[in-house]
Formats: sequence, structure tokens, C-alpha cells
Amino acid sequence: MLDPKDITAVILAGGEGRRMQGADKGLLPLWGKPLAQHVLERLKPQVAAVLINANRNVPRYRQLAHVIQDEGYGFAGPLAGFEAGLVHAPSEWVLFVPCDSPLIPLDLAHRLCRAVQHHNQIAVVDDGRRIHAATALLHQSLLPSLCNYLDGGDRKLQLWYQQHELVPVDFSDETEAFFNLNTREALDQLEQKGQPL
Repeated sequence: MLDPKDITAVILAGGEGRRMQGADKGLLPLWGKPLAQHVLERLKPQVAAVLINANRNVPRYRQLAHVIQDEGYGFAGPLAGFEAGLVHAPSEWVLFVPCDSPLIPLDLAHRLCRAVQHHNQIAVVDDGRRIHAATALLHQSLLPSLCNYLDGGDRKLQLWYQQHELVPVDFSDETEAFFNLNTREALDQLEQKGQPL
């Protein structure tokens, strides 16, 4: 099995936050800390290193972790973050997690690593209701395919995934861990629920 301590994690915080009125989502506060910090604290014990993919407020993100920016595909969605992560990560395998997933499981890396058998596979989270496509484990050998896809002008994650072997990993026991924070209302709702122990 692939050892989670041999992989790098990348927190995806490079988006434009359109559904949040242009807010930099990773820096929005939840329970007194930026969203990206919650993700960082849950990822750090699981993997060898954590990077943050950010295109705005870079000095603030640098206070949390090493920052990588989108190279030639700025604000092109998660795939631009995937490209930056695959280019800059010091490991062959890279785990990507959106900055608005502050409750990711503490065994996320372990379960995704256990699911992959070879380099062409992409392990993604399946919470039993839907695939969380931006929470995924990829190998650096997929970088040429990703660059070709982006160079063609395409940006849809699922369309690129169709070119590869997707391995959905069952997280139906942890559906709350992938609470979607796409709106301020969702963020407020989670804030009011209180921080889990």
C-alpha cells in the first residue's frame, strides 16, 4: 500500500469565490480560524508535507504553509490547482483538498492511498450520495494529460476524469466530513452547529 507519509497534500484556495461574492474562501473565519487553517491542521499529521495553492492574499497564506500559485492557468478552477500541485510537490503522489472542507476525516490520506494500485488511477471521495471530485489523490505522471486538457481550453474536472481510471473511495460513514461551504449561509450554518470534538 502507498504510505500516506510519502505523499504531499495541497489545499486548493486559488478560486475566485464567485458564490461567496468574490471572497477569498480559504481566509473566511470559522470557529475563530481561517477555513484553510482548519484543513491544514487536519491534513498535517496525515502526510509528509502540506502546500497551499493560492492566487490572492499570498502573504497571509504564507503564514500558514508554503504557497504555490497557478502557473499559466490562473483562476481556471480546481484543475489549475491540480497542475500547480503536480508541478511543485516534492512527492510523486499528491492529495488535493478544497479549502472549504474544514471537517475532512483524519484518515482521509490513508483511505485514499489504500485505494490506488497503479499510477493511472485517481482516487476520489464518494460520500455515498455524490463524488467530491476536488478531493482526490493523483500521481505526477498525469501532469502531461492535464496540461494538454487545460491547453485545449477545457476546465471541467469531470470531463478530464473521464479520460482516466477513477477509483471512488467509500466515505459514506463520514458524510458530514464533506459539508459543502459554497455559500455564506452554509458557512453560518456550520458555525452555529459548533466545532466537533
